[in-house]
Amino acid sequence: MTDRSGIFAGEDPFAIARSWLAEAEETEVNDPNAIALATVDPAGLPNVRMVLLKEIEDAAFVFYTNYESAKGREIEAAGKAAFVMHWKSLRRQIRVRGTVTREEGPQADAYYKSRSLKSRLGAWASAQSRPLASRASLMAEVARVTAQQGPNPARPPFWGGFRLVPSEIEFWADGAFRLHDRFVWRRAAAGENWQIERLSP
Repeated sequence: MTDRSGIFAGEDPFAIARSWLAEAEETEVNDPNAIALATVDPAGLPNVRMVLLKEIEDAAFVFYTNYESAKGREIEAAGKAAFVMHWKSLRRQIRVRGTVTREEGPQADAYYKSRSLKSRLGAWASAQSRPLASRASLMAEVARVTAQQGPNPARPPFWGGFRLVPSEIEFWADGAFRLHDRFVWRRAAAGENWQIERLSP
């Protein structure tokens, strides 16, 4: 039994994560839902980049991207990923590791429709992560897809969501003299009970 209390209290790590994010939304100036998403390429070399987390579900974390981007291809190949959310204003972070599957059904369609028209057209126009001749060529492609897709473009088949189901979630909060508080939740597989441990700073 761990001595969890205060901001660490609770029996549902997803509820704790939602609570921390809600607090961050009150204090972070920009993008409180930003995550540093880590993947590995076929040679095992890590890649990390900032992505916006769009939903904390009851059992998973959801974000959206171009499936043909570097991160999309690496996630598809490995089926696993990790991320960290860090809030300087709260002096807290959450680390997550687990398996990843696509979200490309009605939920992805609904999120795509909620984006601004320019962002929806941009998703069609950008061959994300691939070489680009110039900014002008990108804008020409935006103009082309705008004429082609019209004012209500459907979600591109190469763009959608990923759902990360964690096997490990760590909650970290800054402590005086670098004696931080850390609690890690681990489970062998989705649906199994969590094992919770306090970690040394």
